Amino acid sequence: MALKAAPADQALLLDLQALDTKLDQLDHKARSLPQIAVLAGIAAELASARQDALQSTGAREDVSAELKRLESDVEVVEARIKRDTERLEASSSQKDIVALEQELTALRKRRDDLEEIELTVMERLEEVESSAAAKIAGVDAIIARQAAVVVERDALLIDITNERTQAAANRSTIESQVPAELLALYTKQRTRYGYGASLLQHGSSQAVGVKFLESEMQAIRALAPDDVYICPQSDAILVRTSESGI
Repeated sequence: MALKAAPADQALLLDLQALDTKLDQLDHKARSLPQIAVLAGIAAELASARQDALQSTGAREDVSAELKRLESDVEVVEARIKRDTERLEASSSQKDIVALEQELTALRKRRDDLEEIELTVMERLEEVESSAAAKIAGVDAIIARQAAVVVERDALLIDITNERTQAAANRSTIESQVPAELLALYTKQRTRYGYGASLLQHGSSQAVGVKFLESEMQAIRALAPDDVYICPQSDAILVRTSESGI
């Protein structure tokens, strides 16, 4: 048996459809905020910047470790110079004195060479520290920019959520007034075809905007006011009102 529903109940479906369309639009808007794409780009930029900063800080640590090794080597050489100097001052053996003086000459040259290398490494350390600091500052700047965009996105999402909450509440109110069988048919058609209800307006189904043939209009005119009719064009429940022009 064909489903029947009072015209006023069928008209409620138009309000329900309008709210469902609005909810879909709000969901799409939330998913399509420009800030979302911006944040995706920033995330990729941040990952690259962090990798660069990591490499830069790694280079700084390597040079710093090299400098510490050189400083340690210089300390060892200076300790040996001090020891040999003390032995030289205390020695009375000409042979030992000659040997110690030769060793001291070699040690002082070794110390001078190490100190020269040390100066070069210190200059390199200054360069890599400057580079690392710049890379870290770059990361911090990207994070700050990311945070600002997140604030923008979240503010817009709050507005959308508030609007959606109100629309959902209105929908619940209308849904509660629709007879169960009619609501079930509306839900089924909307789930399958995208529209659950469509207004017949000036000979067209509002959902698709295509005019009915005269033979189709004759069939629609022949319907009883409480007949529930599925639109052959949109597969939605075709709601007839005073605007329908029939």
